[in-house]
Amino acid sequence: MSGTPDHDNTHDDAHDDAHTGPIKTPKQLAWAVLFAFVAPVIIIILLANFVSSDKKPAAGSEGLGAEAVAARIQPIGSIELKDVNNVATLKTGEQVYAAQCSACHATGAAGAPKLADLAAWGPRVKTGYEALLTSALKGKGNMGAQGGGDFSDFEIGRAVVYLANQGGAKFDEPKAPAAAAAASK
Repeated sequence: MSGTPDHDNTHDDAHDDAHTGPIKTPKQLAWAVLFAFVAPVIIIILLANFVSSDKKPAAGSEGLGAEAVAARIQPIGSIELKDVNNVATLKTGEQVYAAQCSACHATGAAGAPKLADLAAWGPRVKTGYEALLTSALKGKGNMGAQGGGDFSDFEIGRAVVYLANQGGAKFDEPKAPAAAAAASK
C-alpha cells in the first residue's frame, strides 16, 4: 500500500494543472486586465481620430473635383479652321521642311531619302510631283500622313517641291489656293 499514496498525488497534480490558466500571479492578472481594457480603448480613440481628420486621402475624393470632371467631359477632338486664301501667313517649302520634314529627311531616319541625295531622289522624282504629293499627304512606307496636320496641303506641296528640287527635280512652286481659284475663273 505504500505505492498507493504516491499514485494519488500524481493524479491530483495532473487534475490541478488541467484547470489552471496562463495567469499564475497577481502581477500577470494586472497586466492582462490592462491590455484587455486599456489597449482596445486606445485603439478606438486612434481610429476615431483618423476617421474624423481632414488630412487623410479618401478613395475617389479627387474624382469628383471640378478639374477631374472637366477632364472627363472635354471634347475628344477640336476643329481648327485656317484661312488658306491668306498667302501672307502660309509657310514656304523650306520652312515646312525645317519644321516637319527635317526630322527624318535630314538624317535618313526610317529609310527617308536625305535632302539633296540625288541617287535616292532620282527614282522618286521620275514619278512626278502629284505622286510625291500624294505620298506626303497620305503617307508611304514608314512616313506617316502629313495631310491634316499643322500645315495645309498647299504648304506640304511646297515642302515636296523644295525636297524634290534639292534632289534634282525641276518642279514649279505650286500655285497658292487663291491664285489657282482666280486662274480657273
